[in-house]
Amino acid sequence: MAERQFTGKHALALFVAAFGVIIAVNLVLAYSAVKTFPGLEVKNSYVASQEFNERRDAQEALGWSVRADAAGGLVFIAITDDAEQPVEVAELKATIGRATHVQQDITPEFRFDGTAYVAKAELAPGNWNIRMVAKDAQGTEFSQRVVLHVKG
Repeated sequence: MAERQFTGKHALALFVAAFGVIIAVNLVLAYSAVKTFPGLEVKNSYVASQEFNERRDAQEALGWSVRADAAGGLVFIAITDDAEQPVEVAELKATIGRATHVQQDITPEFRFDGTAYVAKAELAPGNWNIRMVAKDAQGTEFSQRVVLHVKG
């Protein structure tokens, strides 16, 4: 029986196969990253940058702090002022979702119970983000991303 030799054709085939696997994996990962990207945060970044300082100053002047928690199928958002007193806002919009994709995003209806905003939401264990925008009675916007850790 003749002994097989490793020839240039074998080396080329091995080289092409190895890089083919690397390129295929990179293409699959790139496609997945683009497919799950949530999209633009603002329509025009230049205009947003010009208004940033004014919006930040107005938001900081409110003196609000936000804390979020989840338990028993409910999500709680507590907004407090400088004196640690609960704040009832004129308007609250909040989207709860994962940091890495938008497939599980939900927009529950929050109701003020006298101390915090409460909404029904069954969240799986893990890291969640609450992207919220609240307005005071004069229309000053307070927007914040609040990290919510749900224990399993």
